[in-house]
Amino acid sequence: MPRRSSGRAGSFVIQGTILAVAGIIVRLIGLLYRVPMTNIIGDEGMGYYSTAFNVYNIMLILSSYSLPLAVSKMVAARMARGQYASTVRVFHTALAYATVVGGLACFVTWHFAEFFAEMLFNTPLCVYALKTLAPTIWIMAYLGVLRGFFQGHGTMIPTAMSQIFEQIVNAVISVVAAGVLFKIGMDSNLVFGTTGYPEAFGAAGGTIGTGAGALAALVFCLFLFAIYWPVVKRRARRDRTGQADSYGALSATVFLTVVPVIISSSVYNINSVIDNGIMAHGMESLGQGEEFLALWGIYNNKYMLLVHVPLAIANSLSSSLIPSLSGAVATKDRAAVLSKTGLAVRFAMVIAIPSAVGLAVLAEPITQLLFGGENGEAIRMLAYGSSAVVFLSLSTVTNAILQGINRMHVPVRNAFFALILHIGALYVMLMVFHMGIYSMVYANILFAVLMCLFNAWSIRRAIRYRQEIRRTFLLPAAAALVMGAAAWGVWRGAALLLPQKLAVLPAVAAAMLLYGALLIRFGCLDEEELLSMPAGGRLCALARRLRLL
Repeated sequence: MPRRSSGRAGSFVIQGTILAVAGIIVRLIGLLYRVPMTNIIGDEGMGYYSTAFNVYNIMLILSSYSLPLAVSKMVAARMARGQYASTVRVFHTALAYATVVGGLACFVTWHFAEFFAEMLFNTPLCVYALKTLAPTIWIMAYLGVLRGFFQGHGTMIPTAMSQIFEQIVNAVISVVAAGVLFKIGMDSNLVFGTTGYPEAFGAAGGTIGTGAGALAALVFCLFLFAIYWPVVKRRARRDRTGQADSYGALSATVFLTVVPVIISSSVYNINSVIDNGIMAHGMESLGQGEEFLALWGIYNNKYMLLVHVPLAIANSLSSSLIPSLSGAVATKDRAAVLSKTGLAVRFAMVIAIPSAVGLAVLAEPITQLLFGGENGEAIRMLAYGSSAVVFLSLSTVTNAILQGINRMHVPVRNAFFALILHIGALYVMLMVFHMGIYSMVYANILFAVLMCLFNAWSIRRAIRYRQEIRRTFLLPAAAALVMGAAAWGVWRGAALLLPQKLAVLPAVAAAMLLYGALLIRFGCLDEEELLSMPAGGRLCALARRLRLL
């Protein structure tokens, strides 16, 4: 159970790494269950699913997304001062906030589902998936309070375990419920002589899985909380500080902590809602309304799903460096700040650049391996838009660097300006150049590129940082190009011996081995950096045996 120790500073990186590993596992599970779900309900069904999630994500941000951060900060501050009675009051205040705000968000989502579905997104049948998601928002508010309470006591383990448990339940229930409701929708089509119900009901089945996963995670956290609550109560009874905060003061603190996070998160996430609305109404006005849902489903649940897998790995690697960056800022160690900034960017690029090349070169076999049926559009999106991996990774890392050097407002400001330019470019590409769904692909890349440029300028101004180019960009790009050519050759050769769908596996394995060897051979990674990686000693020993070092 949660326990405080004198080694909080040293354990912070460990706790962050635990959460990062959980994040990778959650993303991989998400990739695995989306594949059979897409095969069951089709691209149109996934279009309904993605549209409903745009509203859900905004409502989640407005209600409970910031609760873990707010509660953890307030609990940790009072724990540090020995004000154990106040931590109980923080918990009660946060529960009251979750009840009111989570309940209100649930009410709005349920009762205005038709408005969102018909007026905002021009997809009336996504109302079923949207209404199914409404109770999940309320559940997530309570779950956020419990996760934040544990994090405030210095442990990420309950959050990490509950996230994995939530995703496993989500995966199983989503696939099963999507299949069952898709069949019911087929019967409805026959009875009423209509179309669209199988896909819409199937999408609602997927959102039932989201709610089931959240409920399972809540029950899991409640179980842990029930075990730990007697410890919290004993500490509160022994509190001799005599400084128990009033509920009014705590409510104000919760509000003042939550609002900045809501504003910053909304700037990032409103992007997808605006994009969804522009694409839906724009393609309708161009006479392509019937094509939109299927294309939107392909974009979100095939193209973006694959793009986010390497992005999650890059995020996790960089996240372990940010706490040490904050420590260097606190001690005013400028040399360490510059060194860690460069290392964070370089490690992200070492992963993102070959991932982008690999997705472009192997777009066809990867897509065919994962998704059944005709995948021409998904293959083209991945081949043309795989560079998004590089720019999204770099923009995410530079956001984290700015936060680590205490420039919290700068990424929000940069995102606001990038969003304005992104919206203008999306409209022009869609309505003037008639680029269809590829307007979305290229506008998304443009947004990430703008964020990279704005953030780079901000970092340079803040810490007088000059970006190293050769080992960060040029050498990984050279190694990735050689890797890409070899991967394509291995895939074509393996296709002569293996079934078409399995031929990509040896190509991916060969690409990873060759790229790793080239990185070391080109001098992109030195021995000290290899030793800092997991199993670094073994990697160095192997590199010496192969005469790479």
